Amino acid sequence: MGKCEQCIIKQFNALKSLNREELIRISGCKTSRTIKKGDVIFDEGDVINGVYCVRNGICKLTKLSENGKDQIVKMVVKGELIGQRSLVSNESSNLQATALNDMEVCFIPKSEIISDLERNPKFTFDMLKDMARDLREADDVIVDMAQKSVKQRLAETLLYVEKNFGTNPDGTISLMLSREDYANIVGTATESAIRVLSQFKKQDLISTLGKYIKIEDHTGLRRVE
Repeated sequence: MGKCEQCIIKQFNALKSLNREELIRISGCKTSRTIKKGDVIFDEGDVINGVYCVRNGICKLTKLSENGKDQIVKMVVKGELIGQRSLVSNESSNLQATALNDMEVCFIPKSEIISDLERNPKFTFDMLKDMARDLREADDVIVDMAQKSVKQRLAETLLYVEKNFGTNPDGTISLMLSREDYANIVGTATESAIRVLSQFKKQDLISTLGKYIKIEDHTGLRRVE
């Protein structure tokens, strides 16, 4: 792994607000890991004691609900940080982070980041903005779960995933999520998600190529009720 002060990834998160000396110090204490698809980065209940910077790959943040189902709270992509709440709270993690594909991450110890939060107000403000954005997104999810149908939520999820993760040359969504993952994003049973996807296919809103999904009618998906 390269040095933090030379890493382009920092431009996509709060680390961009650190000066060269701060980045050099962090670079000397960070540890880098390669995580295989399906492996857990940290578990619900773990004490993280630092932040992870995603250099490459995608992971999902999930929470185990009372009925034993994993609810996907967020998908984290290249350039983002995970574990920021551990910096301002001594609580253990309330989420599990799992790699959706092979990932490269850098772990920065809490003790190093805390000193930067205390000394660099711009870095602190950017970190707070990231947390505020996460809270806003969580609020949106709560409202959507209460007011929108499974069909609407699944249609919006397909559009969101395509917009944020792009498509393969054949037009299919490049991020291959399992039907269970889609169910866990919208908060429904896997069987319900499979049934709705089948309806979308019959209505020519989507097509499938193996496990990959291609959106055929974006306008139609936006109008799903």
